[in-house]
Amino acid sequence: MAIQTKKVAVVPAKEQSHWTLFSNHAHVLLSLDKEGGKVLRDVALEVGITERAVQKIVADLEAGGMITRFKEGRCNRYKINRRVKLRHAIESHRSVGDLLDFVHKD
Repeated sequence: MAIQTKKVAVVPAKEQSHWTLFSNHAHVLLSLDKEGGKVLRDVALEVGITERAVQKIVADLEAGGMITRFKEGRCNRYKINRRVKLRHAIESHRSVGDLLDFVHKD
C-alpha cells in the first residue's frame, strides 16, 4: 500500500505577502513610546514608511488625543496619552496604555 502525501504549494519568499497585524498608526505610536524625543525621520526608517506619512500619522494621533506634541528647544517631543481609549468598537474597552504595555511586555 502506497502512502499518499499531500502536496503543499511553497510560495517563494519574494512572492509572500508583507502585511503585519498592526497598522502604521500603531507602529508609529509604538516607536514614539520607546523614545518620545525621536526624530520623525528615524520613526519613518523604523516603521518602513516615508517621513511625510509619519507626519500625517502623528497629526492623526494628535487630533485623536493619543499623543501630545510639545516643543523642547528646536525639537518636537511627544507624550503618549496612555489613558485614551482605543478607537474601534472591538477594542474600545482598552486604552492606549494597555496596547503599549502588551506589546512592550518582556
